[in-house]
Amino acid sequence: MHGTTLNNIEELKNRFDTGKCGKESLLTLLEEAELPELVFNSNAIENSTLTLDETEQILEHQVLPPNSSQREVFEAINLGKVNEYLTAKLAKEEVLSQDMILLVHGTLLSHINDEFAGCFRKTKEYVRVGKHIAPPPEKLLGLMDSLMADFADESEHPLDRIILFHLAFEYIHPFLDGNGRVGRALLNFQLKSVGYPPIIIRNKEKKDYYKALQAYDDKGNTKPFEHIIALLLKESLHKRIAYLESDKIVPISRLSKDHSKHSSQVISNAAKKQSLPAFRERGRWKVGKCGFARWEKSHGHSS
Repeated sequence: MHGTTLNNIEELKNRFDTGKCGKESLLTLLEEAELPELVFNSNAIENSTLTLDETEQILEHQVLPPNSSQREVFEAINLGKVNEYLTAKLAKEEVLSQDMILLVHGTLLSHINDEFAGCFRKTKEYVRVGKHIAPPPEKLLGLMDSLMADFADESEHPLDRIILFHLAFEYIHPFLDGNGRVGRALLNFQLKSVGYPPIIIRNKEKKDYYKALQAYDDKGNTKPFEHIIALLLKESLHKRIAYLESDKIVPISRLSKDHSKHSSQVISNAAKKQSLPAFRERGRWKVGKCGFARWEKSHGHSS
């Protein structure tokens, strides 16, 4: 990731770093509030049928939805535990290791597939994802060693290393099941370990996500995934900056009614492209009023 995009992200990160001093408890509350949405989306990408509300009830109130499958309930509970485990590792400033990856996988598949939870694929264990057939199990240890070594090489920008790690991890597909959820959990661990906020890859956008993975599988093209990460990082930073700077947060649907100079479509498109500092909460686009005013001024209108 280079040029203007990286510069924009780093400018936002500088504002985030400045604003968070003394407000770490606020950031913790934001992540706690986001957890059901993060768990819901990561599981939904893998075809879980639980809703966001049901996921929230499971994680926050230990209430099981009627007629829910045992597997899907454990998928939600276990992914919540994975987040707790990785948060604890971050607090201890531990670096990513293969043992950590195996423990994350073991936690994720506990009470679901205990026979291979926490284990890389073994002899004769092959997996296919769409058109992609993952490398054979006898090559996994070498591939994982190379992956970890490449990630530890600090000659590249952290975001480039994180992006390449995720793409290569999903290409290798070291486990029989759970590769996507493990990979997305590790992605946030890696982002947070170098000072960036976590992101949510949403189920509604999984076609773009899968296309980005396929582009890497087919031609080693990292650009589509870089684009996804850049937008999601900006969104996460915009959200945290709005809260840290005590901006008054409102739904963009309300602003589009109150500001006829910009159509609702223009405002919506600006939010999706992140030229407007908007962000989603429970799937609903919002923005800080001051952030919106700055965007309006930069687009030739002042309130």
